[in-house]
Amino acid sequence: MGKVETAAEIPLEFSDVSGQKVFNVKNAPVANTVGELISEMISAMNLPRNDSNGAPLTYQARSEREGRHLNASERIGDSLEAGDRLTLAPNIDAGMS
Repeated sequence: MGKVETAAEIPLEFSDVSGQKVFNVKNAPVANTVGELISEMISAMNLPRNDSNGAPLTYQARSEREGRHLNASERIGDSLEAGDRLTLAPNIDAGMS
């Protein structure tokens, strides 16, 4: 019996919080971190990098399958499965002025 092959890349689906922007990624490298993927997706989906006051925005990815926000340091191959849908949402810090 041969050794089991593992995929080096997996397909994923991303949407913004409104669900109006949907983007399919056919080849997300499983060795990359979620944070690296978020950074690429912000550009690909043309999401705002600053809030209405000009302050920089940071984004989180929420796994629809697991119902949780992913940590930026998690590896794609450890946390996600092929076909997972992720929602990108800006990180809101309440009470900040």
